[in-house]
Amino acid sequence: MDFREAMERAIALAWNGWGRVGRNPLVGALVLRDGAVVGEGYHAEYGGPHAEVLALVSAGERARGADLVVSLEPCVHHGKTPPCTDAIVASGIRRVVFGAREEDPAARGGATVLAAAGVTVEGGLLESAVRAQNALFFHRCAGRGRPFVALKLAVSLDARIADRDGRSRWVSGEAAREFVQWLRAGFDAIAVGGGTVKADDPSLTVRGSVAPNRPPLRVVLDRRGELPPDSTLVRTARETPTLALVGRDAATGAGALRAAGVEVAAADGPREALAELARRGVDSVLVEGGGVVAGRMLGEDVVDRVYLVVAPLWLGEGGVSAFAGLPGAAIGEAVRWRTVDRRALGDDTLLVMDRR
Repeated sequence: MDFREAMERAIALAWNGWGRVGRNPLVGALVLRDGAVVGEGYHAEYGGPHAEVLALVSAGERARGADLVVSLEPCVHHGKTPPCTDAIVASGIRRVVFGAREEDPAARGGATVLAAAGVTVEGGLLESAVRAQNALFFHRCAGRGRPFVALKLAVSLDARIADRDGRSRWVSGEAAREFVQWLRAGFDAIAVGGGTVKADDPSLTVRGSVAPNRPPLRVVLDRRGELPPDSTLVRTARETPTLALVGRDAATGAGALRAAGVEVAAADGPREALAELARRGVDSVLVEGGGVVAGRMLGEDVVDRVYLVVAPLWLGEGGVSAFAGLPGAAIGEAVRWRTVDRRALGDDTLLVMDRR
């Protein structure tokens, strides 16, 4: 196995920590000796051992004189666990190959520490893939002042999210719906518009194979403050934290929602809504529709990533647009997003696109 193949394996291992590592990055690591894997590990749980340490423990004495391939630059931070650089130096590793540099101010600088200790250090291998995997983490480290915003939509081939009668169950297939449950586990909050609540009565909980480190906050972007009192979100608000972000004019009349256990805050427009979420410590939010919310957020340029599940069907005239109200743009002026993943989900196709 060469270093590139090992990095691909490290990235794949890192995904095992999705939804469980909290604010920490996803990291995978392998120990290679003469091209053979003698140890591997990944950061599995917030507060648990880091990937490098687990890989070194797995390798044991075989780590001495071997190479360590790790998706993120080893940390120098002493937090829940000791610095990974200390373990690497003590193990006798001769070379460290990493993907992307650590950007957390409290943890970065591992490459310099290792080089000073006589370890050969090489960085930047498959860096773009590592950065895409850890987009939420790098966004937080950059201090952008608002949560990382990912927009998820299941659409027909003609970009409809519901049929002419407003029915959206189910545009996508079972495999895509399972993927969405997995996806939800890695975000601090899940948000929908008030129209989606009325049309679909979602629960916005995580019901997949990953039990998140912390259940995501359920958020409704409901400018008019018309969240139905008999909706699942309202009825279960005392069991699962639920926040309604309503227009200022509607905030004073939301007594019934508050009495049902729904938190209510005033926010006029996407930017104010994101500022309120940031104030509450939300670092990332998965927006699941509907079309009006998607169009407004894209129009105001606050979306960082789009997960688009394209189903092989047409819904035609009268179907609900996936991006209602999105301002028009000339072809030469339109922003072209970068595709970071594309794959089949049963008969559907997943496209993951990041803003450049």
